[in-house]
Amino acid sequence: MGTPQIVLGICEFVVLLFALSLHESAHGWMASRLGDQTARMLGRITLNPLKHIDPVGTIMLPLLTTLAGPVSNVIGSVVSLLVLIVIAKTSAIGLLCVRSVAMGGISRLDPQLLTVSPVTYPLSLIFFIGMLLNLFLAAFNLLPLPPLDGSHIFRHMLPYKWQPIYDRLGILSLFIMLLFGGGVTMAMVNPVLGFFRVLLLSI
Repeated sequence: MGTPQIVLGICEFVVLLFALSLHESAHGWMASRLGDQTARMLGRITLNPLKHIDPVGTIMLPLLTTLAGPVSNVIGSVVSLLVLIVIAKTSAIGLLCVRSVAMGGISRLDPQLLTVSPVTYPLSLIFFIGMLLNLFLAAFNLLPLPPLDGSHIFRHMLPYKWQPIYDRLGILSLFIMLLFGGGVTMAMVNPVLGFFRVLLLSI
């Protein structure tokens, strides 16, 4: 394994740790701020849920708590983008490093640029990976598959009698994630990532 691959592996590991920590911390923070999700236990969903549904307890609190993780990842992605813009604006070598990672992503590393700029280039890689990984986590967690965050939103849209069946998807949900999750997620991520790349290349 060459030096560029080692640097990439370290960058990916560092960013993954921070992105996952950000995601899970946001869930915990929002839950503590908004209270427990008790609407189901109160039995307020009936054959006519529009008459008895609690807009705050049944919809808003679960929705806000569920979206805390993905929103934190979107924020992390935007912050990474802003840091890359700052790096590009600070020096000519910074601009070169940012344009290199924006064009090649993490699939084409530049060993020469790593030699010329052993600090700025890895930093650019870290924040580009942060931008990409946080976008991926935000989109992936919004898939309507248990136990992902999107399933909590989707679950509340189902008739009450279907919810136990949905909750028991279990291993089937895992197979669906493995077979289709990555492709569907990248289909959501690619337009946003493309826009971010255009921004970085236009600096």
